[in-house]
Amino acid sequence: MADRVGIVGIYQTKYEPRKVFDSYPEMVFEVCSKVLEEAGLTIEDMDNIVTNSQDFWDGRTISSRTVSEACGSVLRSESKVAMDGSFAVFYAAMRILSGCYDSCLLVSHCKMSEGFPHVIHNAMFDPTYQRILGFDDLSTCALQARRYMGKYKISEEQIAKVSVKNLKNGKLNPHAHRGMEVSVDRVMGSAKLADPIKEMDAYPVTDGACAMILANEEKAKKWCANPVWLAGMASRLDSFYLGDRDLAETASLTLASKKAYQMAGISNPRKEIDLVELSEFYSYQELLWLEGMGFCRRGEGGKMMEKGITHLEGELPVNPSGGILSGNPITVAGAVRVAEAALQLMGKAGKRQVEGARRALAQGHCGPCGQAQCVIILEKGV
Repeated sequence: MADRVGIVGIYQTKYEPRKVFDSYPEMVFEVCSKVLEEAGLTIEDMDNIVTNSQDFWDGRTISSRTVSEACGSVLRSESKVAMDGSFAVFYAAMRILSGCYDSCLLVSHCKMSEGFPHVIHNAMFDPTYQRILGFDDLSTCALQARRYMGKYKISEEQIAKVSVKNLKNGKLNPHAHRGMEVSVDRVMGSAKLADPIKEMDAYPVTDGACAMILANEEKAKKWCANPVWLAGMASRLDSFYLGDRDLAETASLTLASKKAYQMAGISNPRKEIDLVELSEFYSYQELLWLEGMGFCRRGEGGKMMEKGITHLEGELPVNPSGGILSGNPITVAGAVRVAEAALQLMGKAGKRQVEGARRALAQGHCGPCGQAQCVIILEKGV
């Protein structure tokens, strides 16, 4: 069995509202060929491929088969993860840790612009009791936001400040779909989508792809001068039925983060983690997820935001990349969180660089209201 898994290469497309001239195979070929080229490797160096996509978004069953040539998986071991990209990273790492493989080329892709988000998200709900109500990701997250705000007295202004921060950070990220300086008033005054969520509280529809190269310790040190190590990983799954959960709490995230901290030898995440890349499809989630991962007490996420703790220049920078509010495609989003955290530890984050960062946390989720959660701790190579 392998002792450690390292990330040795990363490549992302520009994330855009609509990649009209790029097909799925073309996006996948771009990121796979570029990540190998930049790492000084070839597809012959990879002994397994992990693809990450969802049939609903791709519009076809067994969607990975259409990109097999583009990612080099022909006559190689290939597996597809049809969840958030963070789970694909988790799975790729576990394949290497098993000792069955030495390296992995991971590629995640999605073209949200070619789908119908309401229809696709509605299909993930129970067909007998929930789907017929018209539930989708937006409407159920609005219920979660309202429950969270009511239970912990979180204000809409505190939530709007998340959008202000992340969109400002997005200006520094050349891959971001959008980046801008906006005021709290502008966020508060944007069109209401589903109370209390407004247009600027929500992720934009985005197309793009991301690829990474992972390897065991021997090859990671051979291929890269400063690999980033995956020091702790865990995932947990909560109840599918929304009525079985208190939506203001994050049981699956709390359990996953505690296990990841244990694996990484972390006892005080607030003091021992230098930055966080988390998946905030809606702005309130940044506050809720921070609480769930133990960076503050329940109901104090808004206070962290107001004190500037989570700003790029703050004590604990959160989403220096701009996060999902600045635009990452569904499915790809979690892989981008890991990629951005790794770039920070490699010192390759450009204008969004957190100086002196040695340990980072990446978080992804999928399912209704964060049902399935994945937490990955990354450490600077030594």
